[in-house]
Amino acid sequence: MVKPSLVFPVTKQCKLLGVNRSSVYYQPRKASDADLVLMGHIDKIHMARPYKGSRRIRDELEDIGIFVNRKRIQRLMRQMGITALYPRKCTSVPGQGHKVYPYLLKDLTVNRSNQAWATDITYIPMAKGFLYLVAIMDWHSRKVLAWRLSNTLDTDFCIEALNDALKSYKTPEIFNTDQGAQFTSTEFTSVLKANNIAISMTGKGRWRDNVFVERLWRSLKYEEVYLKAYTSVPDARESISRWFETYNRERRHQALQRKTPDTIYTLGLAENTAA
Repeated sequence: MVKPSLVFPVTKQCKLLGVNRSSVYYQPRKASDADLVLMGHIDKIHMARPYKGSRRIRDELEDIGIFVNRKRIQRLMRQMGITALYPRKCTSVPGQGHKVYPYLLKDLTVNRSNQAWATDITYIPMAKGFLYLVAIMDWHSRKVLAWRLSNTLDTDFCIEALNDALKSYKTPEIFNTDQGAQFTSTEFTSVLKANNIAISMTGKGRWRDNVFVERLWRSLKYEEVYLKAYTSVPDARESISRWFETYNRERRHQALQRKTPDTIYTLGLAENTAA
């Protein structure tokens, strides 16, 4: 909103908009090589043992000869957008003024396609830098309906993925997310409301409420991301795209009677029509 101008200097623009000048002049610094390496280790520990917090991650890093301050681990975990997953009281607000919705999938039998969709965000390390990945999954078939990469943890790329899924597939009855600020934002929930989709949100630390997406991240990380060192955003996008194509079309799931997500999704649509 604030831009250099010959008519209105930045100082006056900030005063009119009620924003601090420091936020306009601030230029984010890139993560150092040492931080990127450490973030890679933290991500692997978190994917293997998501219940570990900064203290236990520090201890595990020490076991492999990496000695770092706990505050540094906390800072990097915030930057990566990850927290320890365990049952706890809801003591924090996802976003200022953001509404939190109840969890609607408890004791619900999801047995058809487009009955419920789910989404989440994960951290993607690269050779130099990192990205964030959001994916939208059909709960019944485990099919990945849409996804987006971003170099910032904002709301826009989540909305882009949601609009892409809604454009390509039929509207779901329920949409489940965690309580992250991206998903509780008015911009995101308004898209769901405009399409008459019931909004469901997992409880704080209740990773099992979104377990299928968590399993997707684990498969993606160990079968694709950790085996690669993406050199650029296009490189990461192309490689992850191939993995998702294989996941949807060729990867058989034991929980799906050894069928692929594409097959189960199509069968689920046929069952919807018959019903």
